[in-house]
Amino acid sequence: MRTKQIVKSGLLAAFAAGTFMACQQPAKQGNTESTTPAAGTSASAASNGLVIAYVDIDTVEAHYNYFKQKKTELETNQQAIENELQANVRALQNEAADFQRKANTMTQSEGEAAQRTLYQKQQQLEGKAQNMRAKYAEQENKFNEELQKRLNDFLEKFNSDKRYAYIMSYRTGASNILYKDKKYDITPEVIKGLNEANATEEKK
Repeated sequence: MRTKQIVKSGLLAAFAAGTFMACQQPAKQGNTESTTPAAGTSASAASNGLVIAYVDIDTVEAHYNYFKQKKTELETNQQAIENELQANVRALQNEAADFQRKANTMTQSEGEAAQRTLYQKQQQLEGKAQNMRAKYAEQENKFNEELQKRLNDFLEKFNSDKRYAYIMSYRTGASNILYKDKKYDITPEVIKGLNEANATEEKK
């Protein structure tokens, strides 16, 4: 289990299969007023009401303070779990080695009792490891759910003017987007807004 891989996988899931959200512009019928295209978009795209932007997830992970902070906390928790379990395994291995050294001096009943004790401890350790890792997975899921909520809430406000019909996610080597024009990259605006919202929340 590697936290970096887990967290990144979680974030990729949080960005929901290539789309942050879809905000279709309402059709304007019988309106002869000209509309001004959003910055960085073509007049034809704006007139059709279908302007698509994208956010680079790798960049968000690198610069979104909330993500970095929670990722560090998860990594610290995971390392503590692994350290504790490894110490428990070493202790059990030492007991088993001690039993092997003393086996020849034990009676059959003593040997069988020692083996049962070692087996019980092994089962208990396996159960402990399962429980600790399940709790870690729960923490990770809560983080991903909170991240998803933060992104959804922010992007709903960010796109309240309906300037974008779709806001897509992009990640190097793991994206359905085959081509991207950097003039539609809104990542800096999104990161800036997310960090400002996070800073405001921390001050409360």
